[in-house]
Amino acid sequence: MIIKRKLSEVPVMETAHNVDARNLYNTPDAMVTIITLKPGQSLKRHITPVDVAFYVIKGSGIIEIGDEKEPVEEGTLVESPKDILHCWYNESSADLTFMVIKAPRPEKKTVFVS
Repeated sequence: MIIKRKLSEVPVMETAHNVDARNLYNTPDAMVTIITLKPGQSLKRHITPVDVAFYVIKGSGIIEIGDEKEPVEEGTLVESPKDILHCWYNESSADLTFMVIKAPRPEKKTVFVS
């Protein structure tokens, strides 16, 4: 059976980040979320208990992993190891949309850092 989902038909999740985040895929093996940050928006700094890969679909932003921050542009994949602080910032004048791939799906809670 072929299962298809259109991003526009997936509801926005309620998250601590208070941004447009939509779960496209969610199984015990992996989780795929699409996040859109409007200009000036950012995620809350946090630590995830599993490895995370980010793929920038549209726009550009700044990623923070550990004590490093770097600009990231459309078409780029960034890896973030588990248990390391990370965050995204949209300091541009256009939307930033990126895919978040977590494998396996986290069983522990994300830790937010102020």
